[in-house]
Amino acid sequence: MQGKRTERVASLLQMELGSLILERIKDPRLGFVTVMHVKITPDLKSAVVFISVMGDKKKKEETLKVLERAAGFLQHEVGVAIKMRYTPKLQFELDDSLDKDFEIGQVIRKIEEKDQAG
Repeated sequence: MQGKRTERVASLLQMELGSLILERIKDPRLGFVTVMHVKITPDLKSAVVFISVMGDKKKKEETLKVLERAAGFLQHEVGVAIKMRYTPKLQFELDDSLDKDFEIGQVIRKIEEKDQAG
């Protein structure tokens, strides 16, 4: 379990990365990205950024590649915005929990429709 400091830093990273990705990365391959959450190591030297991307599998993979290529730039910008001794090394991963939630919702709706019809 993370301590309060790591939780605060993770929260700051999440907010800062969300705005940086939206405002500063101007790559046409970048899809609609949401920073879902950030998991940071206790020594604050590396962080895994979980993102959700709207679109098909190809769009998600392209967006992940764009973010991986921009990781150094994002790390620098985060370091400027959040004044820390060390800026965490950023690693991006897809978070497909929203897709799974959507699929579960569709299944539940189908079951409810069958119950109402039958």
